[in-house]
Amino acid sequence: MLDDRKTAILRAVVEEYIATAQPVGSSHIAATDGVQVSSATVRNDMVFLEQEGYLAQPHTSAGRIPTDKGYRFFVDHLTPNGKLGAAEQVKVGEFFNTATGRLEETLQRTSTLLAQMTNYAAVVLGPKKEVAVVRSVQLVGLSAHLATAVVVLSNGAVESEPIELGTTLSEDEVHRASVILSKLMVGKALGDVVQPSPSGDGVIDALALQVVQAMSGRRTDESMFVGGASAMAEAFDAVEIVRSVLHTLEQQYVMVSLVRDMLDRGLSVAIGAEHGVEPLAACSVVLAPVVADGTTMGTVGILGPTRMNYPQALATVEVVSDRLGRRLADS
Repeated sequence: MLDDRKTAILRAVVEEYIATAQPVGSSHIAATDGVQVSSATVRNDMVFLEQEGYLAQPHTSAGRIPTDKGYRFFVDHLTPNGKLGAAEQVKVGEFFNTATGRLEETLQRTSTLLAQMTNYAAVVLGPKKEVAVVRSVQLVGLSAHLATAVVVLSNGAVESEPIELGTTLSEDEVHRASVILSKLMVGKALGDVVQPSPSGDGVIDALALQVVQAMSGRRTDESMFVGGASAMAEAFDAVEIVRSVLHTLEQQYVMVSLVRDMLDRGLSVAIGAEHGVEPLAACSVVLAPVVADGTTMGTVGILGPTRMNYPQALATVEVVSDRLGRRLADS
């Protein structure tokens, strides 16, 4: 464990580097509140912190920058309980007070909100459809040979599927098929819906079976929404890092796996290589679960450079996840 002076020096280096992105020198740290010792003493302690792996020196005669280990110590022991400013709290409140429309739209807009508030990329995972049950189902005729099946789930998601009609159906026949589908599907998860029993009308039975097969084949994975990916271009100087990060953000399976793994390990913050995704080794990830009525319904998080503003990031993610959970509970 570091003593109080070395802890104060490490904290000052981390905070200064987060603010400026420039290596931090001993003379600057010596004049920092909470340190106030000679430059020589700071220099000696910086050498010790470097030897212990908390700091690194980019090149000879340069100041020091935090390592992933240094950031981890900062997050675990030194990060104050961040709190959003009044203006930011009002912005979040107004956003969720006026959020309407389909679940997917709310989640996508939430990712945009997070990105705007932090200037980092934001990732929002919706609830798995396998935990949601069908609230209502309706078959809508669009033309002589085309209909749409619309299913509303208990998590607020709306699933729709175009259905090609083999024969022209009357409005009454479409309505009767909707009644059969409601009896089959309401109160069940999409994957649990069984094939309809014969009703005596082969045309309607075939239509109901077609809808059931189309809906039960839907993926039950979480929906992932990414906002602010372009912010990554401003967060890193190296073009190759930007390209690698953006490419990884486009791979939904990788990002969903990263989030699941972090939550399984009980991590709310993963720094650098801690999250195990090599293309994102220069990034940190901050996550919070979205809980509605005691059930985890998704996850919100941000991804940015390891020198991210951790107090602000943690506070923002916490507030947005809480408000999104209440929004889902209300809906």
